[in-house]
Amino acid sequence: MALVPYEEGAGWGARQLHNPSATYRFASHTIRIRQDWRRLGVAAVVWDAAVVLCAYLEIGGIKLQDRSVIELGAGTGLLGIVATLLGELLMFNRDCIQNAIFMDTDFCLRPVLLYCLGAHVTITDRASALEFLESNVQANLPSELRPRAVVKELTWGKNLSNFSPGEFDFILGADIVYLEETFADLLQTLEHLCSERTVILLSCRIRYERDHKFLKMLSGLFSVYEVHYDASKDVHIYKAQRGSWKDDF
Repeated sequence: MALVPYEEGAGWGARQLHNPSATYRFASHTIRIRQDWRRLGVAAVVWDAAVVLCAYLEIGGIKLQDRSVIELGAGTGLLGIVATLLGELLMFNRDCIQNAIFMDTDFCLRPVLLYCLGAHVTITDRASALEFLESNVQANLPSELRPRAVVKELTWGKNLSNFSPGEFDFILGADIVYLEETFADLLQTLEHLCSERTVILLSCRIRYERDHKFLKMLSGLFSVYEVHYDASKDVHIYKAQRGSWKDDF
């Protein structure tokens, strides 16, 4: 799950956590995310790190089309939903399909074929969060895009054989670095999922010394550097890849 600290007296931010839903606009879609803090806690609310990484994917020129993407610790699923929406190459043209059915026009089928080149997104979390996660994914993706997004259980460091080694082009995580006891399992999971071509994008606030410790651990295995900082939300985005160059945190 996405694990981040929560303080009851945190003012406006705390009130946002208790709202039953949150609405966003990404990839020319309105996304309404159901939240349920009281029942599921930190995994069932949208955190700023997810919003910032969604914006970075949209405006940062990240090419997700025809790529394999996985989100770790997805929580509400906002990031995975946005990745799926951004991965489409062409909007679905229903009128064109109807014309093709009745007129047998090859030209009109081209938009359909292009659409099928969209991103494949695997949205993961622990088993206890999957039902809630699936409900948000299904509610916010057009029916024709739903086959492109798969909700799947992934507890870091466990049953990694359920995922082919190095099968993903992008690994995304928002506010998943918090509990120090999960660091080793998270790093093991990243190593398993990564190939030489894989890009890891992690967004987070740097709250505690242990957050710096994780970045040092990460930079021992990957080339790591900061690619974006949102000062208004105090959120950093780090990019990590396999390679000989290591950033010094």
